[in-house]
Amino acid sequence: MSCVLVTGATGVVGSALVPWYLQEETAQVKILVRADSPSHLEQRLADLFAFWQPLGLDARGLGRVQALRGDVTGPRWGLSPEDYARLTAELTHVVHAAGNVKLNQPLDEARRSAVDSVRQALDLARACQEHGQFQKLELISTVGVAGRTGGLIREVPCQAEHFHNTYEQAKAEAERLVLAEMAQGLPATIHRPSMVVGDSRTGHIVHFQVFYYLTEFLSGLRTWGFVPQTGRAKLDIIPADYVARAIHLASHCPKTAGRILHLCSGPERSWELSRLTEWLRERLSRRGARLPRLRRLSPAWYRRVLTSIRPLVPGRARRFLASLPYFLDYLAEEQLFDNSETDQFLSAAGCAAPAPEQYLETVMERYWNRNT
Repeated sequence: MSCVLVTGATGVVGSALVPWYLQEETAQVKILVRADSPSHLEQRLADLFAFWQPLGLDARGLGRVQALRGDVTGPRWGLSPEDYARLTAELTHVVHAAGNVKLNQPLDEARRSAVDSVRQALDLARACQEHGQFQKLELISTVGVAGRTGGLIREVPCQAEHFHNTYEQAKAEAERLVLAEMAQGLPATIHRPSMVVGDSRTGHIVHFQVFYYLTEFLSGLRTWGFVPQTGRAKLDIIPADYVARAIHLASHCPKTAGRILHLCSGPERSWELSRLTEWLRERLSRRGARLPRLRRLSPAWYRRVLTSIRPLVPGRARRFLASLPYFLDYLAEEQLFDNSETDQFLSAAGCAAPAPEQYLETVMERYWNRNT
């Protein structure tokens, strides 16, 4: 019987992953949730149950979920000594999916989220090993650990020294901690997703992330037609259900211990940003949107335009607009993410990465219809 602890269950990857474990008839799933009080914890769990309900999970399955109030950045992940000791004697798997995806945090805060939490994950895994039942640790990292490295990024440890932002740097440092433990024999797999979007079949997603707001600017809808010149730069996106299924499969496959898996579309399936812009504008026009004429600007000029129009953009979009320059930094390098080994392993298990044209319409319809 599996007993799995998932951190970040309220996030995009974690919320998509838990239902895969609940499909195992006897699996027990424990989720670590940040909450201000016991009542807040109950509310967050109720929100998750409401999110999972359309997936067909019944009360019997949900009854195998136990929410623990904690904090992944604190000692013992914020758990009491009693709860922590109980976990070390029960857990067969730990999936560390929690993380703060803000790109512009001060470095010490980014490290607290990424590095400190991974130290706690490793401590827990080692403590579980002492009891003999522990099987594997899954770390959810990011393809962003490649930093400013250009060209094809392989499924191997990255040696990047320069990064686009503190998020990438902290995640790279966290990876190195896990790699060192893997070299000492800890059974673990590092998963590097690219930009995660909604479920490929339904568009279902626990909350809309950066990709969705990015589409509004790439289409020119929020910027009066001003868009950055993107050259041949590509955007690698991947649906949450594929990422979740891949992690679930890997957690039960001892052969994946010691490996790095790139959970992404890969060089052949990724779209050029210019193609995405054209696709978005065509679909929005079909929906009756009034789109301004495109005005393509160099990234430098586009930054200046963003500064000018930011006060005119609605609240939530304005907050995203403040972080858009971090996205423009990615246009300085042409990066592609190799997923050939991962694709070979997962395809053999019936989990091939879908191409964006297979799910993008579904994903965007969910976003465009969010208020209806």
